Amino acid sequence: MTAATGMSSYVTSELVRLDRERILHPLLPDGREDRTVLVKGEGCRVWDADGREYLDASAVLGLMQVGHGRRELAAVAAEQMCRLEYFHTWGTITNDRAIELAARLTDLAPKGLDRVFYTSGGAEGNEIALRLARFYHHRKGASGRNWILSRHTAYHGIGYGSGSLSGSPVYHEGFGPVVPNVHFLTPPHPYQKQWYDGEDPTDFCVRELETAINKIGPHRIAAMIGEPVMGGYGAVVPPSDYWPRVAEVLRRHGILLIFDEVVTAFGRTGRWFSAEHFGVVPDILVTAKGITSGYIPHGAVLVNEQVAEVVGADGGFPIGYTYTGHPTACAVALANLDIIEKEGLLANATETGAYLAAELRDRLLDLPAVGDVRQIGLMLAIQLVSDKESRDDLPGGTLQVTDVLREQAGIIVRSNPHALIVTPPLVLDRGTADKIVDGFRFVLERLGTDGFVH
Repeated sequence: MTAATGMSSYVTSELVRLDRERILHPLLPDGREDRTVLVKGEGCRVWDADGREYLDASAVLGLMQVGHGRRELAAVAAEQMCRLEYFHTWGTITNDRAIELAARLTDLAPKGLDRVFYTSGGAEGNEIALRLARFYHHRKGASGRNWILSRHTAYHGIGYGSGSLSGSPVYHEGFGPVVPNVHFLTPPHPYQKQWYDGEDPTDFCVRELETAINKIGPHRIAAMIGEPVMGGYGAVVPPSDYWPRVAEVLRRHGILLIFDEVVTAFGRTGRWFSAEHFGVVPDILVTAKGITSGYIPHGAVLVNEQVAEVVGADGGFPIGYTYTGHPTACAVALANLDIIEKEGLLANATETGAYLAAELRDRLLDLPAVGDVRQIGLMLAIQLVSDKESRDDLPGGTLQVTDVLREQAGIIVRSNPHALIVTPPLVLDRGTADKIVDGFRFVLERLGTDGFVH
């Protein structure tokens, strides 16, 4: 890097060579030697080392709420670093920024979530949620309550605990679930009607939940964890009665409810927290990502008083991260929340998200490989299928489609084997939304049900 400009002194080819030789990438497809080297971002756009512009329709990983290149956030970080860059919040030590952010978060949160435990990210947050739930029951004299209910296809991070709660085989094969006693349930997915044997999805899921509780024994189950809206699987919005009915069953049996809102909080679904859509307040709520729009790693776990009082008694909760309550991260989070509020980004997520979804449905649902377009706020997914009747996935998945979108349409999206995941920054405007729709039409009208763009 050159000190004067902050730009790399390497040419692109050298950067690519060094990357291949020195960086171990997550999820790198076998045999791929190409790289897209990004060097600049502004709003909904990023640029690579050769000056090519891309439209970031992914908000990186669904977290860049306020858009790229916000100088006011850089200024807040710099000012805080000059004043008190870092100190821990262990024991009786604290700092003003951590206190201010805790007050702000609990004011915004669903009523009853009045305590905050800080982390550096989502996987850490779910690790803490898991420990809180089991420690809570242990402190209440029920150490045998060590089962956790999760759901197939869920994603809760890649820590050994959070990975054990994630419902895809890729997080277990070769690693093994480290946390014992995890039971996976069927998630509610209205598009995948074939999962429910002709039954209403909520009825099926609640009956399955009650069966699992009776089989395991309610006195052995600590908590159930779930994303209110499933992000990693592709904007799967449950029926409106799903979470209220699940919460009623859990409360009846003294089982804690954990909401993983790492993706869905801070405006992504058009509300501060997606729990608000369902009228359910969990016992523990995990956040990260959008809390700082990714400008600095940070996260916060919100806890109700009942859990906080139990785990905080008799010497306190015996777990703490090095960067718990990092003052610079807290300062950036406060400034980021200010931008979301002042610029009306929750309303924009609702309005522009609805517009984008309507345009995508109008332009794409007639195509043979497009099965569904789902949306809540600025959290969307385009389900790709080999057959609209069977709703089977494309052979070979969706990776080739994301490559073509980036290379031929200049649009960056994320994907899973089933769907393209569209989560633009919350600053998206209608003109930019139109460009996303045009780019998708340009590529997907050439996508065959064989999984190849022709």
